[in-house]
Amino acid sequence: MPPSPGVADRVALRTGDRMPLLGLGTWKIPKSSCASLVRRAIDEGWRHLDCACDYGNEREVGAGIKAALDAGSCARSDLWVTSKLWNTYHRREHVRAACVKTLEDLGVDYLDLYLIHFPISLAFVPFETRYPPEWVHDPDAPDPADRVMKYDPVPVAETWAAMEALVDEGLVRNVGVCNFNAQLLAETLACAASHPPAVLQVESHPYLTQTNLLRYAEAHGVHVTAFSPLGSAGYVEMGWTTEDEGAINEPVVREAAARRGATPGQILLRWATQRGTSAIPKTTKEERLVENIAVFDETRGFDLTPEEMAAIEALNRGKRYNDPAEFCPGMGGLSPIYD
Repeated sequence: MPPSPGVADRVALRTGDRMPLLGLGTWKIPKSSCASLVRRAIDEGWRHLDCACDYGNEREVGAGIKAALDAGSCARSDLWVTSKLWNTYHRREHVRAACVKTLEDLGVDYLDLYLIHFPISLAFVPFETRYPPEWVHDPDAPDPADRVMKYDPVPVAETWAAMEALVDEGLVRNVGVCNFNAQLLAETLACAASHPPAVLQVESHPYLTQTNLLRYAEAHGVHVTAFSPLGSAGYVEMGWTTEDEGAINEPVVREAAARRGATPGQILLRWATQRGTSAIPKTTKEERLVENIAVFDETRGFDLTPEEMAAIEALNRGKRYNDPAEFCPGMGGLSPIYD
């Protein structure tokens, strides 16, 4: 069994729990290959799995976890399993049921971290009607205007109180938020009674450094996890960008990689973790599992110089790939997150 750098490199959250700095993002991993990929990831030393109801593959992730645990690859206590509350379950009476559904699909007794996926509350959709509900009301409606989910304005305070109750019940160890800006994070911190958000997960890469948001979160004891840390690659197939666009192709990144015999992807992951965030790269290729986690290997790992860190930081252009106002017609006008 290989060394497990994902176990050694962890960040202490406000609760005292230690979260692995590198996690496997499971968004867009096909159901057909998801279980085997998760099993292989755990065998290779990955200990953080980033999941969500909306990804539609939590059962398959759970099958991969079970296979790894049954094989003795690690204990459940070694794993860090993150999932997210979808937009249609923000009302107090729906939060627990959504969490329990996720626990059943993943085949685990508790979540290490449960996040509010978006600060957008939509009309409730029963599990038996459609699961996961996604962003649409009726995916078969001929008129696109009829497909947009109806908005249901639920105060953050109501949803957060229900999230805190999950911790009190022992279903969840840590709670947090995803895709929140500084003002929304401040609102959540203000309404928290006993369990303030431990983690803020946001899109962050050299084209979207979010430096001020990171500083604000750190000042208030909230750890930041960067999703899409490699930039645009995951959005090419969705038509939101092109293959030749992305920080992974920038000369400063490629030059830093060449100096170390590393890959550009490894440079971006090291940049993300060295600036204080954790990161959740997604891959469907088993060889990338080994490559990505090698940034923490005792013999193959490396640090970037202050000059390299600054040069990559300077690539910032405020480029956001994941914005509901752009990819979901009508949704942005109902509940814009970003200016």
